[in-house]
Amino acid sequence: MAAMAAGDEHAAAGVLRGLARHLNCLNEDKSTRKRALEQIKRETVDKGLSGGVLQEVFSALLKPLLKCLSDPIERCRETAIAVIAEFIRCVPKPEESLPYLMPCLAQRLGESEILEPAEELRLSAVEMLTLTVEVCGKHLAPYVNEMINILQRTIADPFPDVKRESCKCTVKFAECVPEHFYMQAESLVKPLMQTITHQHSRVRGSVIEATRVVIQHGTGKNVDDVLSHLAQRLFDDSPQVRKAVTAVVGDWLLHMRDRYSYFHKLIPLLLSSISDEIPEIRLLAADLWRQVGAQWEEENEDDIKDKMDFLLAPPPFYPPGVERPGLGCRELVVRNLGRLVPAIAHDVTDWLVPTRVRTSQLLSVLLLHAEDHSTQHLQPLLATLYRACTDTERDVVSNSLAAAKLLGTFVPPAVFLKLLLDHVTTPYSSSHPWTPLMVLAAVLGGCSRPLLKPHLEQIANTLTRHDVCQEYQQVIYLEQLLACVDVLLRQCESDCGSVSLQLLQVLVTVQSLSTETNLSEKALESVQCLCKVQGLDSVMELYRQHMVQLLAWLSASVNTWSSYSPQRLQLHIIVVQPGPVIGEFVSQLMPLLQICLQPDKDPEMRLSIFTMLAKLLLDAGNTLDSKGHFREESEKFLCDVLLPNLVWHAGRIAAAIRTSALSCLLALLHGGAITPGQLLCLEEKLRPQVLSALDEDSQMGRLFACRSVSTILKLIGNSLHPDALNKFYPELLKRLDDSSEEVRGVALQAIGHWLSNLTKDYDPELCAPHLQLLFQQLLLHLDDPDASVQDRVLEILKKGSLVHPALLKREVEAVRDKQRSPHYCDQLLQHISSLPAETTADCPE
Repeated sequence: MAAMAAGDEHAAAGVLRGLARHLNCLNEDKSTRKRALEQIKRETVDKGLSGGVLQEVFSALLKPLLKCLSDPIERCRETAIAVIAEFIRCVPKPEESLPYLMPCLAQRLGESEILEPAEELRLSAVEMLTLTVEVCGKHLAPYVNEMINILQRTIADPFPDVKRESCKCTVKFAECVPEHFYMQAESLVKPLMQTITHQHSRVRGSVIEATRVVIQHGTGKNVDDVLSHLAQRLFDDSPQVRKAVTAVVGDWLLHMRDRYSYFHKLIPLLLSSISDEIPEIRLLAADLWRQVGAQWEEENEDDIKDKMDFLLAPPPFYPPGVERPGLGCRELVVRNLGRLVPAIAHDVTDWLVPTRVRTSQLLSVLLLHAEDHSTQHLQPLLATLYRACTDTERDVVSNSLAAAKLLGTFVPPAVFLKLLLDHVTTPYSSSHPWTPLMVLAAVLGGCSRPLLKPHLEQIANTLTRHDVCQEYQQVIYLEQLLACVDVLLRQCESDCGSVSLQLLQVLVTVQSLSTETNLSEKALESVQCLCKVQGLDSVMELYRQHMVQLLAWLSASVNTWSSYSPQRLQLHIIVVQPGPVIGEFVSQLMPLLQICLQPDKDPEMRLSIFTMLAKLLLDAGNTLDSKGHFREESEKFLCDVLLPNLVWHAGRIAAAIRTSALSCLLALLHGGAITPGQLLCLEEKLRPQVLSALDEDSQMGRLFACRSVSTILKLIGNSLHPDALNKFYPELLKRLDDSSEEVRGVALQAIGHWLSNLTKDYDPELCAPHLQLLFQQLLLHLDDPDASVQDRVLEILKKGSLVHPALLKREVEAVRDKQRSPHYCDQLLQHISSLPAETTADCPE
């Protein structure tokens, strides 16, 4: 050994003699210095000298080379760094250079202002520092301050590659001298956190890895300072960065000295990665989480021995297709849930969408671990879900509803219903009253049929409460109300028969209040589903089963109805939707109609109900009179409902009511729900109201009145007394001058029916003055500017010629003598002359 050392010294001395001139040249001009450094490199590290020789040479050259690190020429500094780095890599005892090397690097890189201006040379210097850490290891312990000063500056260096190399150096340095790094580690937290948002993903990944060792080998006081930054990196666009965060958090949970104190802060970060969009990250997070749970289980075996022995089987009705987390994982979540729930409640309303989405995903993961232990945190969990359900981001809402479904799986129905149903009747937020219903539907969706069955009546009764079922008309509220019914039908199926009435009441309300066709159609589908689960053949059967209770339900509040009352709309659904079934319950319906259609009731309400009845009465055989029962009530309906609403009152609203009542009367006459015999008995009461309606200001009112008169004459005209008949035509004649062509046409039609109904009981001679007035007025309209009116008047006069031809002939001749309508007069006279001779005898003057 001594001989080898002597040989190395002799060889080194020879090398140094050869380098003496080049060393002297380091003080010359720049080109000379540059050539000297390159020559030194060729004569030493490039020549392949032995380690011992290089060690001796390096000891002699170190100071001159370090001096060259301050050379003003960049090429000289670059060559000096390369030569020093190569010496450090090749010499057997690089640590001997540390007393000179570290202060020099600290001066160049560790000051408040870094002296090295060239980015590439700073990178080379930091790479040399990393190499020094690798080869010197624990010998760097005395230089912790210098290392920390350098890393503080270079981690924040503007050049991205310098940042990355500095992070790499930090990791190696911490692992080399952990016991010395421990006291200084926190000094690196600030520059690392300043760099963690760098635009280059590789830099961010390197910073995260460096943060891992800084925290793990530090005092643990700075965990809180880095967690928020790491949490933000979970939303990083780069999968590699998110993967790095996941790995770091998992490593801390497994190996950090004070990890038990930070479980409640680290667990959410790792569990968030279980929902990452990249499968590789999900698998990594799940694997790390299993390791954490298993390690905790092993470390706390004595505390959880009973649970390990007796709680291995999953709870009943566990979500299908979901792997149950291990006992250690579940216990970790359960023991920290009290701290996690407030944090979830805070972050679920964060202003950043990705944070809210990830938080809502995390909530489901936590509840899957907590299982029935979430019961004790139910109140804040529900409040959190209510807020999350108002989010404008669909993913947040869907994730929150998935979490709510898990509550339904693990929390006993008696417990969650006590809170939820109270919130449904008294919503948390007046601006979002539908959120408790939305959460209720989701929770019920997670609850099993056997557990839900005993509470069906309680749920259904709550849904049918006036302040729940009829208080709000927003579409989204009605959608959630419908969702609650649908989930009960889906979960409980035939068990819903016991609450069929209440569910039908809710569905009727949704249909009646909905302003969207799509929602009404969905509600009708739910009605059909309600039939199906009970084994009923059709919707009509369902209504037949409950019609008495439904009408009683409406009748209970009929005295307070107004145009704003939902009951008015409910009545429409209950009467129209059952089709012919409603005809079986006319006796229960009629008192209800009689009350709500009294003249002192709300005009708009009466208007809508009359409109509904008019449509039904037009097809009475398939609706109200399907069983002939309405016919039995028709006289009462006409006298007690329609006629009082035909009485004239001032005002446009009153006129609109009369018009709607007339439309209802016309439908009654046309639909056959009243017999001619019944109509004949009521003619004396009905006639004055209908004839007075012929003078309505409303064109539609006059038209309905004319049509009603025409229909009455058609049905019972031939049964009326002549005196009664003679009261119709004068009012009809007035309508021949109406401003509406349609009204005039119907008036002519009614006069035609009047003439056709003159039977043998009608004495033409005795009633000649009436006929004369009729003929005179009709003849005037032969001069009408509308040819079609002229033709129709001509046909009616031809009918009149059969009643009293002589009188008509005389009136026609008088008109022709005045040179009026000669063409039509000739036709009439020709028609009269064609009649049998005995009918054309002259009438007395």
